[in-house]
Amino acid sequence: MGGHTTRAVDVADDDAAVLLRSRAEPECFADLFERYFAGLHGYASRRLDGAGGDDVAAETFLIAFRQRDRFDPARGSVRAWLYGIATNLIRARRREEAQGYLAYARAAAHPPDEPVHEEQTTDRVAAEAARKRIVAALAGLPERDRDALLLVVWGELSHEETAAALGIPVGTVGSRLHRARRRIRAALDDVNPTGRTARHG
Repeated sequence: MGGHTTRAVDVADDDAAVLLRSRAEPECFADLFERYFAGLHGYASRRLDGAGGDDVAAETFLIAFRQRDRFDPARGSVRAWLYGIATNLIRARRREEAQGYLAYARAAAHPPDEPVHEEQTTDRVAAEAARKRIVAALAGLPERDRDALLLVVWGELSHEETAAALGIPVGTVGSRLHRARRRIRAALDDVNPTGRTARHG
């Protein structure tokens, strides 16, 4: 675990060094683009639909390049800073984000054509029911809780990075994650492995 933490610190330090150097040598910024574009694109694409992910990822780097003089290493890593910019852009696309959830659910519910055995039908019905409930729960989360959850789950940021990305204390990240996960669990509470709605009482 210590080795992983050391590597993460080394990467963050190197990212910061590259960004700071890019202020005098703009071409250096391309290194950050190569390191993080794919991850940001994946994160934005899962929250948005189609070209929305492309636009957000590209605009994130355009904004970051223009504002590279404002980056403060003391406030967090370059990675967290980039994901914070992307999250702000996504917030401005609330309708597209809702469409993205629906598209993601449809894609997951309809995998490429393949033979479906009768015994798989029940599992597929249960999985589709669960997906629909998760999508509805995500769409219904307060924006601040959804951002924290998806930065951790889809962006794969640590709690510390998420705090830096959103400009909030680490403890607040924990609280928001707790609330969001509780809502997701509640959404799945009535879905059991047999695909039938669980009955309480």
